[in-house]
Amino acid sequence: MSDATPTLMRRRLGAILKTFRTRAGLSLADAARQLGLSGAPTLSKIENGKYRADLDRFFEVYGVTDEAQVAETRKIAEFAASSRQKNLFAQYRGAIREPFADFIELEEIATQADIFAALVILGLLQTADYAHAVIDSSSKWSTAREVRTFTELRMKRQNILTTPPSEDALRRPLEMRCVLDEACLRREVGGPEVLRNQLVHLLEASELSNVDVRVLPFTVGAHTGIDGSYTVFRFDAGEPIVAVEPLTTAIYLEEDAHVGRYELALSQLKAMALDTESSRAFIREMIREDR
Repeated sequence: MSDATPTLMRRRLGAILKTFRTRAGLSLADAARQLGLSGAPTLSKIENGKYRADLDRFFEVYGVTDEAQVAETRKIAEFAASSRQKNLFAQYRGAIREPFADFIELEEIATQADIFAALVILGLLQTADYAHAVIDSSSKWSTAREVRTFTELRMKRQNILTTPPSEDALRRPLEMRCVLDEACLRREVGGPEVLRNQLVHLLEASELSNVDVRVLPFTVGAHTGIDGSYTVFRFDAGEPIVAVEPLTTAIYLEEDAHVGRYELALSQLKAMALDTESSRAFIREMIREDR
């Protein structure tokens, strides 16, 4: 079956299958013939995430017998099969621009997200008014309707923090650990009243058992997050993925060297930040200051 726009997880699965093939010492043509496919182009599309695959046949032909490896590949295939028709991409197709669709997919299938926010409070913890002000000030949207639609989408995304656990492993509350630079708390996005309400909401959200909020105060000086915000997504299977969001797109890093540097930087930020209770006290004091 063809997928005109392969998702990041389908591309990851395809890359795994390509690794299995090369380890087996098979060319595209030889592997396609043994797999019973129509030819090398078909196998190439599977490895690029455009076509889906019969995993059992691939395991047999490529000689993959390690139980842990097989189980992890099946789990990633489960992620890959989580069609965008079932998630927010289908509901808000007109408002979601590639490759942000991949970001939403990662939010929905990740078990944990570790986040550093440098300038504004992260989207999953924003109020509607604060989100509207952030989105409206962005150069990405040209009409008021687009701003309203994307604000609504952002509010819907927050359901992943409170979704009750279910038999579907892809639908459970996201464990979120975030470090917020003090600048996020001080910047008067939408004006003083909008910011105050946002801080109250942030304090309430920090009480959720699956949400950890830590404040990085100005007094720490220069730090490893000075270059901007990013998210490290973690999953039940497969290696973490780092998402970096510049102005006009999103960049996804999967190589160990890149991911490792971001994980180390985030670990250092957590060590420099206030602990959870001290961060809550810091936010409470800011709310009192605005009275």
